Formats: sequence, C-alpha cells, structure tokens
Amino acid sequence: MTSISTPRGPAGSPAGGPAPDGPPGPGGGPEPSLSFPRDRQERHKLTALQGLAALSLDAMASVAYGPEAIVLVLAVAGSAGLGYTLPVTLAIAALLVVLVASYRQVIAAFPDGGGSYAVARRHLGRRTSLTAAASLVLDYVLNVAVSVTAGVAALTSAFPSLYDDRLPLCLGVLVLVTAVNLRGIVNSAKAFILPTAVFVGSILTLIAVGLFRSAPVSTEAAAGHASVLGENTTTVGALLLLKAFASGCSALTGVEAVANAVPSFRAPAARRAQHTEIALGALLGVMLIGLSILIGRFHLQPVEGVTVLAQLADASLGHNWGFYVVQFATVVLLALAANTSFGGLPVLMSLLARDNYLPHVFRLKADREVHRHGVVALAAVAALLLLFSGGDTNTLVPLFAIGVFVGFTICQAGMVIHWRAGRAPGWARKALLNGLGAVLTGVSALVVTATKFTEGAWLIVIALPALVVLFERVHRAYGRIDERIGLGRVPEAPHRDRSLVIVPVSHLSRLTCEAVNAAVSLGDEVRAVTVTHTDPEDREAARALRRDWELWNPGVDLVELHSEHRRIGRPVSEYVRRVYKYHPNTRVTVLIPEVEPDRWWQRVLQNQRGAVLAHAVRRDTEAVICRLRFRLADPEERPGRTDEE
Repeated sequence: MTSISTPRGPAGSPAGGPAPDGPPGPGGGPEPSLSFPRDRQERHKLTALQGLAALSLDAMASVAYGPEAIVLVLAVAGSAGLGYTLPVTLAIAALLVVLVASYRQVIAAFPDGGGSYAVARRHLGRRTSLTAAASLVLDYVLNVAVSVTAGVAALTSAFPSLYDDRLPLCLGVLVLVTAVNLRGIVNSAKAFILPTAVFVGSILTLIAVGLFRSAPVSTEAAAGHASVLGENTTTVGALLLLKAFASGCSALTGVEAVANAVPSFRAPAARRAQHTEIALGALLGVMLIGLSILIGRFHLQPVEGVTVLAQLADASLGHNWGFYVVQFATVVLLALAANTSFGGLPVLMSLLARDNYLPHVFRLKADREVHRHGVVALAAVAALLLLFSGGDTNTLVPLFAIGVFVGFTICQAGMVIHWRAGRAPGWARKALLNGLGAVLTGVSALVVTATKFTEGAWLIVIALPALVVLFERVHRAYGRIDERIGLGRVPEAPHRDRSLVIVPVSHLSRLTCEAVNAAVSLGDEVRAVTVTHTDPEDREAARALRRDWELWNPGVDLVELHSEHRRIGRPVSEYVRRVYKYHPNTRVTVLIPEVEPDRWWQRVLQNQRGAVLAHAVRRDTEAVICRLRFRLADPEERPGRTDEE
C-alpha cells in the first residue's frame, strides 16, 4: 500500500499553524482524533440504521428516475419496446447483486473507506486510483444536482403551477441540505430516518396494492399530457436493449457510498457498514423489480410533464391522498438524497488531502466531526450545476451515469487483482464475480458515453482527465514544498541569532504601549517605525508624534520612514529589506498592533492598516509577522494578545 504522509497545514507552509477548525496535531498538522475523547467521537458517528438513512438515500431515491430512464429508451420502439422493461430491470437487479457483494468485500478489505479509490490505489497504480477518485468526485457532485432537480420534478408533477419556479426551488433545497450537514452527519442522519421510512413504505405499499390490480384505477395524472411513445414497432435490437440497460443503471448510483464512508460508522465500523450495504441492496432490488412489473401490468406509456412514478402511484392507489403521499415522500427523499454525497465526498476529499492530492484544508474537521470545507465546496459546485441545467433533471442524468460506471469498473477490476494476489479460499469464484461486474459496468460506461456524447456527456469526458491532472499538480506542489522544507530529514542543530522587533506606530496610545511591551519581551532590540508623507498636515502629525515619544521615553528608538506617496506597506517592507542587507544574520519580526472590536459588525469601522502592512511585509520580505490583538471586550483580561503568522 502507498505510504500515508503525515497531515500538514495548507500548501506553502509546513504545518500551517493552528487549524481554524480544530487544534493542531504533532508538528502543527491537524489531528482530528485529539479533538474529542473517543466516546464523544463515537456519539457523532453512525449506527447501521442511521447509515441506511444518511448514506443510502441516493440509491433508494433513484427508483424515481431509474425505471423512467429505461422506459424512455424503450419507448422509441413503441409498445413492443416497453415489453422489455422487466427483462432489462432483472438484468440491472442481477448487476446490483454483484455490486452489493463486491462492495461488501471492499468494506472488509478497506475499512478506512475510499471505495474504488482505495482499491485502485493499492492494486491498480496511482494514475488509475486518481481516475477512480475523479469519477467519484463527479458522481457525488452530480448526485446532489440530480437528486435536487428530480425531487423538484416530482413536486411539479403533482403541482404543475410550480414548473416555472424549478430553479429557485432547487437552490432553496440545496441551501437547506447544506445547512443540515454543516451541523454534523449524525444530526442529518437522525433527521432523515423518518422521511426514508415513509418513502420506502409508500413505494412498497404502491407495489403491493398494484400487484392486486389488473388495470389502472386512475389515469388522471397523465390526462392531457402528450405521449412520448414512438411509432416504430419493429423488432427491438440488442443495441436498444443495451442502451436501456445502461440508462437504467442510473438506479444503481449510491451503491458505493457506504464503502466510501466506512469511517463514519460506529465501531465495529466495517460490520455495521456491511449490514447497511446488504439492507440497501435488498430494498433497492425489491423496489426496482416491483415497479417494473407494474409498468408492464398497467401498460404504462411515458408522457411529457409527469414522472413514471407519479403515473404508477395514480394507477395503483388512485388520484387521492395516497397519490399525494407518494409524491410528497418522493419529493422529500429525492431532495434529501443529496445527503449521500455530503456524507461520502468530504470523507473522500479528506483521504485525497491526506495523500497530498487535494489541499490539506479538506482534511480538517469542525467541532461536530464535519469536514466543513468539503461540504461547502460540494454545495458551491452543485449550485453551479443547477444554474447550468436550469433545474432540468434530464440534462444531468446522462452525465451522472458515466462517472458512476467508471468508478464501478475500476473498483471491480481492482478487486479481481486483490483476490488473485491473496489466493484465499474461494478466491477464483470471487474474482469471477468481480470480473463479470467489471465487464458489465465497463460496457455500460462505453454505451452511455457514446449515445449521450452530444447531449452533455462530452463534459464528463473533459472533466474526468482534468480532475486527474489537477490532483497530480497538487501532489507535485506538495512534493516541492516537502523538498524545500526538508520534511522527513533530521535538521541541523538550532542556534541563536540576533533578533530585531520592528513595531509600526502612527500615534501614542495604550495600544502603542502594549505593542512596545510585547516587542521588548520578544527580541534583543526593538525599533518603532512611523511612515511620514510630504503633506504638511502629515508632517505636523509626525512632529507631534516625535515630541510625545520623547516625553514618553520608552527606551525604544523611533525611526521615521519618508514616503512621497500615501503608502504604509511598501516603506516598512523596504526598511526590513535594508535591515537584512546590512545585518544578514538578524531575525526580524514585524509586530503589528491592532484593536479587536467588541462587536463583530464594528470590524467595518477599522481602517485595515494592519492587513495592508502584513500583506506587504509577507510579500516582499522573509520577516516573521506578529499581529497583536488589543481586546476591547473584557477589560479584566490581559488586553494584548500576539498571534504569530
């Protein structure tokens, strides 16, 4: 296995300093396990039931658009084509069994999570593992957009008057789901148990009632809508069936999410994740097969503006309260199915950051064991996709399936090598099963890409290698940083250099006094500097400052830096460079005193001189920058605090 590097801070610094979302680990890097006692960490993790609610929503909710994807493809061949809905669904269910069995083994073999990325990283090489990671990233991002748009589509099927407001509704749902996930995956899991149960119960009820009906009880939902059934009734060809199979496999999205997020489960994490994977596969298979049977029994024809699931609910339960229960349950679950991505992608991004393929900020956790930066990044990209698609599900679904199949194929192929290398009892049977799955998902990926290329699949063909290139560039950047700072090598023995602390001042006050006090405690020599300009008013202020400084007599020299322009950053940085030029072995620290307001809104009252100074010195010199915060909130506390940057 590829060695795991010690987590560090953001790119460009060896440790990054104290992490904003948690205390630093050894050497300054983030160490989330030190943030909480183990029992408190476990309370923020998932049980098997919570995992089914939090990580399986995508797969369960895909029954709302998976069967519809099959029907829309077969409808091109007319009624004869629709007769193949059940056989195609049975083939998809067989593939589902293969995938569930495979990912159950992935969970046991890779309990640290990562799914296809972890499998490929061990058995297929770095480049293939990055391709798997890129496909998973695309899958998770598109899952958010597809789930939200499909949920809103179910809502507009029940209430057509909302159709023109699809995009605002989609963005509103995305904001809501993001806010819930920022509070922690357990909180979101508990919130999703009830809607998941209602949705699964309503779909199973719809199927059970429909199996006892010989004809639709109502067709009101489809009344007045144009049929999209094709007039071609010729023999259904193998290519059409293969295309229908590939399109219907969009219902298998989310099967891998449990394997990607194993660390999110409570101990024993692998066993709980396996139980969740099996329950997910069983429920998804029953719902897919049951709905396809009803499609054939009711001779359902796809129509514009109404989802297939809405027509099935109408035909089985009637256009009454039962119909609306199914629609509302579908709306809620499809909207919340995006939680699968919010549970899985931040963990995957954390693994990539651990291996130096993404910025280390994605490795940090907030106080509720949440990878906050990953959640926010996912929400931002999903919002862009919603804006790009205008809230239309059909624009996104073809893109969705490609990334899923690429990840499936890589994972299955990697597991074949895994079994062959280990040669444990029964390895040949397991390898054959995974090999069959790799062939099926690989063919599906090729078919979807070829048939949907001009409809948007070209975007994934470009985005997938682009992400791989991005990962490699980030990795090379971290490699250069490691080489520059000598990470992993024993450094030279420390030695003491002469230290000089420079304090920029513009007036005499208690803030100035605290800054000088801190400076004399830090360095061997302290110099106060003030920038003066050619303006008569500024010259008068400089003379007043010089007079007050001599009256105060702090034992620290005041150096005037003359500037023809009204700048403060460049004169100070030029002075620091002169110090380095004439005293190259001196350690220079620039201590910048600043007031920390009593209220957050009072920050807009500040002139930001400290930020300007810090930026100029950091950009142009090698000096250490300290920001001294003079607190106004609590006068009983020590008023000065120095934050070294």
